[in-house]
Amino acid sequence: MTPDDSDLSSVDRRAFLKTASATGLGLMMTNALPSPAIHGGASANERIVVAVFGLNGRGMVHAQNFSTLQNSEVAYLCDVDSTVLAKAAKGTPSNARAPKTIDDFRRALDDKSVDVVSIATPDHWHAPMAILAMQAGKHVYLEKPCGHNPREGEMLVAAQKKFNRVVQMGTQQRSSARTIEAMQVIKDGAIGHPYLARAWYANTRTGIGHGKPAPVPSNLNYEMWQGPAPRTEYRDNVIHYNWHWFRRWGTGEICNNGTHEIDIARLALGVDYPTSVMSSGARHHYQDDWEFPDTQEATFEFAGGPTIIWQGQSCNGAKVFDRSRGTVILGTTGSVVLDRDGYVLYDLKGKPVKQNIEPKAGNGLELTGDDAATSIHMQNFLSAIRTGEALRAPISEGAKSVLLCHLGNIAQYTGRKLVTDPTDGHILRDEPAMRYWTREYAPKWAPVV
Repeated sequence: MTPDDSDLSSVDRRAFLKTASATGLGLMMTNALPSPAIHGGASANERIVVAVFGLNGRGMVHAQNFSTLQNSEVAYLCDVDSTVLAKAAKGTPSNARAPKTIDDFRRALDDKSVDVVSIATPDHWHAPMAILAMQAGKHVYLEKPCGHNPREGEMLVAAQKKFNRVVQMGTQQRSSARTIEAMQVIKDGAIGHPYLARAWYANTRTGIGHGKPAPVPSNLNYEMWQGPAPRTEYRDNVIHYNWHWFRRWGTGEICNNGTHEIDIARLALGVDYPTSVMSSGARHHYQDDWEFPDTQEATFEFAGGPTIIWQGQSCNGAKVFDRSRGTVILGTTGSVVLDRDGYVLYDLKGKPVKQNIEPKAGNGLELTGDDAATSIHMQNFLSAIRTGEALRAPISEGAKSVLLCHLGNIAQYTGRKLVTDPTDGHILRDEPAMRYWTREYAPKWAPVV
């Protein structure tokens, strides 16, 4: 997990974060938004009212953090599973009033007292829900991946500009003090010219079996759970987590966990859209309903030569650099290996030169992703709303990282190298591949900007 930087004194850490906010820290503060205050002239101490959508797992981390951050209040908890909702109500601290529990998020959008919508639903809901929230005048904290397909990322960026809302993507490692320091080390030339980043994730997930049609559980509003996705019968091996591995709702490991590491790789190399994308992989473990590769290597090439390689191992936990997940940045005079616990700087012969590592390693495979950087990332989001502080992961940047993940999936689906436009990532001269750019939506739920 991301460290809490306990080796720094509280005074030093506050000073560091203040400096980070003031200077922009180079690459870390790209595309800062002119963030409007919540009431046109809000002070830094004004209370922000939050509604949290999607509470089984990561959403509880949202609820607990937004309930305990200074001058932040959770007014609504929303989930389509009444059992999950009841559990969330018991587990969410109440710092002003007990949050209302609802199963239809639109009730919170209609409440003008709600300033922020925090979204941790399944992937197929992320962009449609966020766009509706912006249309209702809400700021949005949106979990990765920001969209189910490339077009949704474009629509999110367009909606943010149209409605002038603050939208932060939940790639919280960008707010880790050690990651910020590592990016500055790279920018200052400690590894010479950075030219290649390898990102990886290694887990030992089990199979999901073959689902069978079953009655919808009485505690689940399956119609609302499906939302924007084309309708299909309920099956017993999808909800609540296994939807990640079905194309109708999920986006596979590369978008699920790869987004975090690919985002850091892109940040370190200072690249935006690729010129080509390749992918190889397969489902090697288990014969089941899983629709994505459990083993994948995707390569993204950029103008001028920088390259990102994603190595996904959903079912084989063999570590890289003794880490289950992380990113290594190669340069002409050295390299940096970093993960949520910190970084190590090496010379060309692999000798450690400098490091800043959390003394107590976190569990990077823990499913809820609860870590110290999450709280800092959310506080940055709230400060952007109140005072215009630069966002660490504005949607304009988040959508670029998620697009790489989608392109990796499309290259995998088509089984061929994609040639892409370096100005926007669109696939060139391949109409069949571009058909994956968007999706079919259920009637009435297609997002519109």
